[in-house]
Amino acid sequence: MPKLLSQIASRPVPACVFVIAASVLTAGSLPVSPARAQQAVAAAPLPDRKPPKPEGETPQAPSLSDIPAKELFSSVTTGAPMAPKPIGFYTAGCLAGGKALPITGPAWQAMRLSRNRNWGHPMLIDFLEELGKEAKANDGWSGLLVGDISQPRGGPMVTGHTSHQVGLDADIWLTPMPDRVLTEKEREDISAVSMLKDPFTVDPDVWTPAHVKLIKRASEDPQVARIFVHPAIKKRLCEDAGSDRGWLTKVRPWWNHYYHFHVRLNCPPGLSGCRNQAPAGGGDGCGAEITNWMVKLRQSEIWKAQEQAKPGKAPPEKPPLKMADLPSQCEEVLKAGRAELLPEPGEPSPMLRAIASKEAGPPLPTPDADMLNILRNGGDPTKDPVPLPDRKPQ
Repeated sequence: MPKLLSQIASRPVPACVFVIAASVLTAGSLPVSPARAQQAVAAAPLPDRKPPKPEGETPQAPSLSDIPAKELFSSVTTGAPMAPKPIGFYTAGCLAGGKALPITGPAWQAMRLSRNRNWGHPMLIDFLEELGKEAKANDGWSGLLVGDISQPRGGPMVTGHTSHQVGLDADIWLTPMPDRVLTEKEREDISAVSMLKDPFTVDPDVWTPAHVKLIKRASEDPQVARIFVHPAIKKRLCEDAGSDRGWLTKVRPWWNHYYHFHVRLNCPPGLSGCRNQAPAGGGDGCGAEITNWMVKLRQSEIWKAQEQAKPGKAPPEKPPLKMADLPSQCEEVLKAGRAELLPEPGEPSPMLRAIASKEAGPPLPTPDADMLNILRNGGDPTKDPVPLPDRKPQ
């Protein structure tokens, strides 16, 4: 039984539970008569005080199905000693026989090492290594800075991603690799560079033809199912692509991919138990589709500004995936090799290290007040002029 589970089972009920219960009975702003107070206390149900278990009896361990899957998979530090296999779907699955991308190679460096997310199916690891070498040799790209791939055994993560669960997804920074080996601290602290000038426009001061060549090279690989980029980046790719446009089909606009692009591979051919996403639709996606996405971006910024004006309101969170939500083979993957779910004494938990790690990129740009006014009036901030600020307020 993994140490994490046995420790969970043996934890006593905190005394603060009973203190809180008592405070609820006595709190209030109106005076209460002694008789009313006595009636309230008499009506309150007594806590269920179960008799202590006999000495030597082993506490009942909670079932794996009761623990969020992200806490289990993020606590394992090594790959499952099994044949390589992505199991399930990109957003609900796990990874057997995962392989770690070497943290430093001739044309790549892995970032945010504290997260231990440089694991993937061997097919993806080979793809990343070859992409880095080819882009460095042919496209004027100095090398890849590789962000999150997957955890050692895939599965849900405690931060950052819904997908990346089967070892076939990888984030590649849109920042070129420096011409030196980064230290471990630099890999934790350095931020990727945003490609956006504002929420709707690529920054021409940071965007280069080499970015186009890198994404095009990745998209043209037959193993690649999709590439996700921010809608403004897709719009710019449409403008820069020229007459060769077939590769744009796989490049899909999606939220938040403004300092990296997300590569997703197809399942290995002939492998059962791994489910592909439906193929990307035909066409280059540069007409009505990207126009609709720009409308979505404008609507999103208006909505976010309205929500921020409502104090104390947080968006509802989806319940975390449990083991029962994943393919049944994922429990075998999790337990393979008698993996320990707690670090050695004195070592930080891998889950806590991942939670504490810095964001890989800067915050998404937000519109200023003048741009918001244009949006609320139905205008297009990429075309309508934003009024200059009053330099001489009265």
